[in-house]
Amino acid sequence: MACLTHACAMSARAQDRFIWLEAVDRPRNVARRYAITTSADLFGATIIQFAWGRIGTRGQSRVVSFANHSEADRFVRQLLRRRARAKARIGVSYRKVAMPAS
Repeated sequence: MACLTHACAMSARAQDRFIWLEAVDRPRNVARRYAITTSADLFGATIIQFAWGRIGTRGQSRVVSFANHSEADRFVRQLLRRRARAKARIGVSYRKVAMPAS
């Protein structure tokens, strides 16, 4: 759960960053994923794409654009704060999943 911090959100400002979180509790049949991708478009705006759903399904996603990097950072921090409270809401915490190097 080291990713659910201010430092992780600040590192998301860099171009083409990817954060993948999972919350799994097999006995309770909980298997959730949450992904946040940060990139820049050709005009310098910061694009935040986030996707969520049950692991193994298509799930849902949303894309938000920010002209200001600080607004984008604040938005990512809000997303991560919400995921950090998952233990109280769904009974299991999200953890950062290491992505294989491509």
